[in-house]
Amino acid sequence: MKYFLILLLSIIIISCSPNQLVNLRIAKDTVKDYYESGKYDEEMKEVIGDAKEKIDKVEIKKNSVVIFDVDETALNNYGLAKQMDFGYVYDLNKKWNEELKAPAIKETQDLYFYLLNKGFKIIFLTGRNSSEYDVTYKNLIQEGYSGFDTLITQSKEDQKLKAQEFKSKVRTELTNQGYEIVGTVGDQWTDLNGPYSGIKIKLPNYLYEIKY
Repeated sequence: MKYFLILLLSIIIISCSPNQLVNLRIAKDTVKDYYESGKYDEEMKEVIGDAKEKIDKVEIKKNSVVIFDVDETALNNYGLAKQMDFGYVYDLNKKWNEELKAPAIKETQDLYFYLLNKGFKIIFLTGRNSSEYDVTYKNLIQEGYSGFDTLITQSKEDQKLKAQEFKSKVRTELTNQGYEIVGTVGDQWTDLNGPYSGIKIKLPNYLYEIKY
């Protein structure tokens, strides 16, 4: 991944003092507990349920589309995060992607097929580079994401852009091509902010944050 991944520590600041630091090991253990205790699944179900209620109010047109991010949105890289001790190791990340190890996030997949069955088109838009297009496509298909319209990765030129700039640029291009973007699903605000986002469906991610 192009963007520097920052471990989120803010969720475990338990002191009232804003200057109180938390031991990094405690922070990692707290994140681990969140993902492995069922709390993540519970939060995801709430978010997806709310998303369905909002989507149900939308009139479906011929070119109505919902944009999905890939990592930590459609595919779960928690196993990789544990391998990297909640940091970032380029070679491990590359090997994980090449071996198609990321499983589907079941709550996202529930929303995905809910939208397809209602008649929406689905486009995957990821910050992964074009060199990883094939492995990303195969991983999505392997994990049951059939029937989507297309997968868009970053070209070499796009790699010069910040995450939000890239995704905003692509959404603008899709809109100019005649798509009506009803909603955008992602785990980062950089997936959702900017023009032509539609309904913003923000999924929880306490593993890392992409700032820009």
